Amino acid sequence: MPLHRLYVPPNLYSAEDKAVIAEAITKVYAQLPAFYVVVLFIDIDKENYFVGGKRSERFVRIAVQHIARQFSDDPAKRNFMDRYEQALEPFTKGRGIDWEVQIEECDRILWNENGINPPLPNTEAENEWKMQNRAVPF
Repeated sequence: MPLHRLYVPPNLYSAEDKAVIAEAITKVYAQLPAFYVVVLFIDIDKENYFVGGKRSERFVRIAVQHIARQFSDDPAKRNFMDRYEQALEPFTKGRGIDWEVQIEECDRILWNENGINPPLPNTEAENEWKMQNRAVPF
């Protein structure tokens, strides 16, 4: 699953903004079952948020872990980053907010959904998970 943790100053985004951001991020992963995509907004009090040694109220740190898929090469990585940045643009650059995105790829062998090691990419079992939008035995 791709896990997205957005570290944000409190009140930077409204509840509606957060829902739209989560939906935009999920759409970047159209090939995956939607339930794989988890987006967490983690509020960091302004007293605890520093960038370059100074308090920041307009910076978003985004840490992503990819498990379901691995990138095949550097061009694929850059292509994904471009699509991801485009999805975030209305809520980052479009609002004059500074941001940073970092993605880490994890070992899918060490991943379970409801106690099940997920099906391999582009298999009939994965298509079933996508259709049902939940983990089911296969």
